[in-house]
Amino acid sequence: QVQLVESGGGLVQAGGSLRLSCAASGIIFSAYATNWYRQAPGKQRELVANITSGGSINYGDSVKDRFTISRDNAKNTVYLQMNSLKPEDTAVYYCNALRRAGIREIDYWGQGTQVTVSS
Repeated sequence: QVQLVESGGGLVQAGGSLRLSCAASGIIFSAYATNWYRQAPGKQRELVANITSGGSINYGDSVKDRFTISRDNAKNTVYLQMNSLKPEDTAVYYCNALRRAGIREIDYWGQGTQVTVSS
């Protein structure tokens, strides 16, 4: 059974930092693209950052230069370091692992972790 478990969310003041973790069991993260998404109330889900199986990294425009995604293959865990947090970063953050197998897409989601940034 595959599980992605996020942790590290919480309440922080604007300008502060948090580090989110996504620990996987049942899959090998390095074989997947791993994505961090977020969704704020009343807004569409937004891709925040992703790291491919090959290690290439991309960020959403709203978090560039503030957030850093990384992967620890030994721990089978992906991290999202979030610095200089803003109230508009408030959302539920989700970890997603995605792999293509032929014409199929295989993906898994975590349960989400709440990040609240106060002004």
